[in-house]
Amino acid sequence: MGVTSVALASCSDDDGTVVVEPEEPVVLNCEQPDYLQAGDKVALISPSYFTPMENVEKTADVLRGWGLVPVVGPNVGKIVDGQYAGTVAERMSDIRWALNDPSIKAIICNRGGYGTIQLIDQFTLAELKASPKWLVGFSDITTLHGLLTRAGVMSIQGTMSSFLAKGGTDETSTLMRDLLLGKVPRYEVPAHKQNIVGKASGVLVGGNLCTFVPNVGSQADATKGKDIILFIEEVEESMHNIDRQMRILQMHGVLDRCKGIILGEFTNCGNEFTYESVEEMLHELLKEYHIPVLCGFPGGHGDVNLPLVMGANVTIDVRADGSTLQFNINGDQQQINTAEVTAQAITRMAGKIVLGMDE
Repeated sequence: MGVTSVALASCSDDDGTVVVEPEEPVVLNCEQPDYLQAGDKVALISPSYFTPMENVEKTADVLRGWGLVPVVGPNVGKIVDGQYAGTVAERMSDIRWALNDPSIKAIICNRGGYGTIQLIDQFTLAELKASPKWLVGFSDITTLHGLLTRAGVMSIQGTMSSFLAKGGTDETSTLMRDLLLGKVPRYEVPAHKQNIVGKASGVLVGGNLCTFVPNVGSQADATKGKDIILFIEEVEESMHNIDRQMRILQMHGVLDRCKGIILGEFTNCGNEFTYESVEEMLHELLKEYHIPVLCGFPGGHGDVNLPLVMGANVTIDVRADGSTLQFNINGDQQQINTAEVTAQAITRMAGKIVLGMDE
């Protein structure tokens, strides 16, 4: 491959020579939770930063409009240290309440921010596996997706209360609703000049780059999986810090384990180098791996954040004329053209601005 990775595990020979031992990848085999039906209960919890109760209440109204029954975590609404949605114990209590209550069929996180790294060692993978149900979120919730994937349960990188509270009729929200109800998207993504063509299948892992990289080596590290498709998105980070995180993954052998990579949104990220985009910078690093790289997927912190099933086996087909992303799971497939969805979102937002309803 022409790329060197360095594992952190090592030992010494009798003569004192340090011998680097390769890290053994783990096999990821995730169970698919049941899809929702009308009347099912959905928990709203805050594992990271706090969310105004007004947003939570509006999200509850959206869920009722979808035919679901929202239930709010007992500690939602608390504020600790000016930002956290409760103490570690309180946030853990709400997660366990949602997981262990058999009447609750799915969990939607209210907000990301920061804080889930504090929860990693509070879990056992066995308790996460014991009651498989859909958990939805992104950004800092990436940590929980990693934990669930390592435990063997699929989850959904998708929108949260901070966005759903705006009405739940936008493209991002309705596609996430459809997925929860059993309609699985098959994405068509337009061509991107930084794409690297090829076709590959593997288990989808990743999320927010600066959230999952610090988890490398922990039980939340889904990048330790064998034959993975790595999804990456970021917001308000410098190019050099994005490069730093990628080099950390490289040194841990993560990029060697990738069968393919999906690059999502890099919202409001830096441009301190002469690269015209983050994608161009990453192309230079990733081209040495000779794996397909799908650029421009509308997922992350942008205005469009299309849902992804983390822990699912997926197939990406990156071609000169465009790409596809398919989830190889149970459900009714629906074809989604991401360019059309993005155009619809732009038109919708432009209309609101004209009417004086700028979000």
